[in-house]
Amino acid sequence: FRDCSGLTSITIPNSVTSIGEWAFYNCSGLTSITIGNSVTSIGVGAFYGCWGLTSITIPDSVTSIGNYAFSSCTGITNIRISSSVISIGDFAFHGCTGITSITIPRSVNSIGERAFSDCTGLTSIIVNNNTVYDSRNNCNAIIEKSTNTLIYGCKSTTIPDSVTRINNYAFEGCSDLKSITIPDSIKRINDYAFFDCIGLKSISIPGSVTYIGQGVFSGCSYLTSINVNDNNTVYDSRNN
Repeated sequence: FRDCSGLTSITIPNSVTSIGEWAFYNCSGLTSITIGNSVTSIGVGAFYGCWGLTSITIPDSVTSIGNYAFSSCTGITNIRISSSVISIGDFAFHGCTGITSITIPRSVNSIGERAFSDCTGLTSIIVNNNTVYDSRNNCNAIIEKSTNTLIYGCKSTTIPDSVTRINNYAFEGCSDLKSITIPDSIKRINDYAFFDCIGLKSISIPGSVTYIGQGVFSGCSYLTSINVNDNNTVYDSRNN
């Protein structure tokens, strides 16, 4: 059904167990879809670019959401990830600008690279009783427990004092992020962590930071002030 722009609705019957790669790619007119309760996997790019979709319920049978599965579905404002989902692939919901909240169920043990990046409308991120990830202190972020790495944030994120790393692309496309406090616990700010945060005007780097990756503030076109704490032994902001 790739590029079937005239397709407006579809029902996937219970006899189907898998939605293949790029199955409904760029079906821009698709506004309604019902996924049968026997589907266990949603393939790579299955609904990529279906910007007409406004909501999606992933049935309890689904265990994996493939890379790019719902990427650039800009019309989606509501999504329910079922408690059966184990893995969420790379770029799975990348660029879903209409989504305002995400709840990660306890079943999820793998979240791919940039899975929720560039979701500019996100204000609420919750992780439910998960052994791999959490959203400690109601921080509105996804944190990997084993490494204390903040892997995804949003415009309303508060970085907890227990976090030691900010992941690659963690705040990508958070255009409404005006300011954020980086706590003294942070040691690493990885590549492109604040990529395209065009609303960010100033930021302070604490003395604890020993690594700043490439392109961390790339695309932050209104950033006018970067202050490095005087007690930082690796970086400075000499001569203001």
